[in-house]
Amino acid sequence: MIVGILETGDVDPTLIDRHGDYPGMFRTLLHAVDGDLEFAVVKVNAGEMPGSPAEADAWLVTGSRHGVYDDLPWIGPLKDFLRESIAAGVPVVGICFGHQILAEALGGRAEKSDKGWGLGVQDYELVNRPAWLDHVPDRFSVLALHQDQVVALPAGATVLARSPHCEYAAVAYGDLDKPAAITLQPHPEFDRKYMDDLIALRAGRAIPVDLAEKGRARLHQDVHSHAWAKLIVDYLKRAVG
Repeated sequence: MIVGILETGDVDPTLIDRHGDYPGMFRTLLHAVDGDLEFAVVKVNAGEMPGSPAEADAWLVTGSRHGVYDDLPWIGPLKDFLRESIAAGVPVVGICFGHQILAEALGGRAEKSDKGWGLGVQDYELVNRPAWLDHVPDRFSVLALHQDQVVALPAGATVLARSPHCEYAAVAYGDLDKPAAITLQPHPEFDRKYMDDLIALRAGRAIPVDLAEKGRARLHQDVHSHAWAKLIVDYLKRAVG
């Protein structure tokens, strides 16, 4: 299976030597489940765009420091491509920014939330459990770093998980038994060291210092990133199969 990674954000240059780039993080995450997966990276935020949804068996949209509402030349074409992929029956997985832009592309809305930052280890609960969601416990935790979030779902979307801070934390699109796409607001591809360095880098700049300290203090807590990695791989195999 070839998974096309639509890269929409860059790791800060001061962190990339220690942590690598976002496509590398996803390779590590998903190869821990299936080492035979192949990946093709498309640097969307640098102006690249696939010629056709058929260039990969499935597509994964990364996180980004940008907002889906930003006036950037690649935002509109990416939305168009995601709509084309769904229409062509090519499965899509979206993480953080990818979660938000797919909702926007299909008629929903994402914006900077008045609830503020979701930061560090965040706790969620499942509200729907189709059969393919069997790897994830009813209550689970994943690393997160976001102010933006989905605030309105498009038609045909089903909430899978939520938290008091994030009402639409995980979403499936289309037939719940065999969805056309699944998306997740937090970051299963992040590890604790990268999250700690990223919060420290942004503390006192984008993130208030006291909030950053609270977020870093919780990073020792267990997360269910591998459960989500297994879910993503199994979902893609079933969808492509």
